[in-house]
Amino acid sequence: MNGATALIETLAECGVDFCFANPGTSEMHLVQALDAVPRMKSVLALFEGVCTGAADGVARMTGKPAATLLHLGPGMANGIANLHNARRANSPMINIIGNHPHYHLGFDAPLTSDIETLARNFSCWIKSSSTDASLAQDGADAYTATLRQSSGSTGQIATLIMGADAAWGSSPGIGTPNPVPMRSKVGEATIESIAELLGKAGNTILLLEHQAIEADALTAAGKIASQSGCRLMTGTFPSRIDGGPGRVAVERLPYFPEQVLKTLAGTDNIILVGGQIPASFFAYQDLPGQLLPKGCEVSRLSFIEEDAIDALNRLAQRLDAENAAVTCFEKVDIPPPSGELDTRTIIQALAATMPEDVIVATDSGGGNAAYPFCQGAATNSWLSLTGGAIGQGGPCATGAALACPDRRVLAMLGDGGAAYTNQCFWTQAREGLNVTTVIFANRSYNILNVEYARLGVSEVGDIAASLFDIGNPEINWVDMAKSFGVPGASADSAEELSKLLQQSYETPGPFLIQANGELQR
Repeated sequence: MNGATALIETLAECGVDFCFANPGTSEMHLVQALDAVPRMKSVLALFEGVCTGAADGVARMTGKPAATLLHLGPGMANGIANLHNARRANSPMINIIGNHPHYHLGFDAPLTSDIETLARNFSCWIKSSSTDASLAQDGADAYTATLRQSSGSTGQIATLIMGADAAWGSSPGIGTPNPVPMRSKVGEATIESIAELLGKAGNTILLLEHQAIEADALTAAGKIASQSGCRLMTGTFPSRIDGGPGRVAVERLPYFPEQVLKTLAGTDNIILVGGQIPASFFAYQDLPGQLLPKGCEVSRLSFIEEDAIDALNRLAQRLDAENAAVTCFEKVDIPPPSGELDTRTIIQALAATMPEDVIVATDSGGGNAAYPFCQGAATNSWLSLTGGAIGQGGPCATGAALACPDRRVLAMLGDGGAAYTNQCFWTQAREGLNVTTVIFANRSYNILNVEYARLGVSEVGDIAASLFDIGNPEINWVDMAKSFGVPGASADSAEELSKLLQQSYETPGPFLIQANGELQR
């Protein structure tokens, strides 16, 4: 057994089910190993950003890392935007980066680069000195690192930089899986102090992030809210939250800072559960960076690396809220819209036709705006654009569909973001994935128009307008998808969009809908 085969056998033994690959010459022994270990499903993507985004989608839906196989530093660099998003989502992931044999590095061949320096931007664990004898156990250690929650925004991505000599050399055998890391518990004194705070008069918000928005955590938080009268909120872009009728009702912070401040106005206390003080997505003149209303105090129940589920359950017990009723989203009858397409009618069509237990991946302002309107429509798992690097939605939807083949996936993409990683359609067709993609085709980086106006510019000049315009020439998304093997159609009215959505949900495989209209991204 060579090192490559021992590594893949070890990762499969640990529980890695998928490897998203765009391999090169340095990874040929790993390709051979994947052929020899069919229990790990190998998925080809035409671009590394699809590999990393799809691995993110698997992680959000399963809680387990997928592997990516990337070609040296440039190949990894092609995937960094979605690695950034995955880091901000705390998605576990193992990147296997092929490299030259150690003896070849000194020759400065054309693809030689400082891979470690690049990887430090998104990795919680890096190993670049593997040998044929250590490679398999290094894989087991990488897997363990992805399940060990780091502090702050370090994330849960492990990067194994594998020299070709470690892959082709003789291995002593597969590595030994390590014990699953355990989160630390919140101290009893913290539980007591937060319970006392919730017992006092005043307007209080439990701000839930990361592990604190998992289903068990939300149930405990819902009981606490019912007993104490506090509000439940998440950040603007939660990595995954399960909602819809019958599930715990949670508010989301809006996007723009003045909207956040308005939403939080009158709040006396914010209790952080796994997250941080709300911060403006970008800095603006004459607006604060941290978004707290005047006089608001901040307390913390748990840090990101601590066990938020345990802390919330203990807090509910301390408040005698274990049997409290939980406020859930209620079912709403949403009629199909009619007339011209705009952001409102598109969102209404999406909500009116939404199938039960759908997975939603968003990479657009319109998709993000659809969230509150869809919570009365059908049960859903909502995957947001966590790090702000567009081009996440399509690849993330691809990974989610592979991880959950019995569920329909709906990707709501802006045309600007979708153009970054349109190669995902090819993988969806190749794998026969049940993904419905809706393109908000406003032919513009419209968020930039909005941001430009926020500078106080009332008239956009020709040069600025040209930098926001992606309609010259126009992108025909239906033809593009067809060239990648995905059928599709264009909708110019609300009635057409509703009909196409329903058709896509009833037909196995991927489908793309180009929604044309006066849309806000």
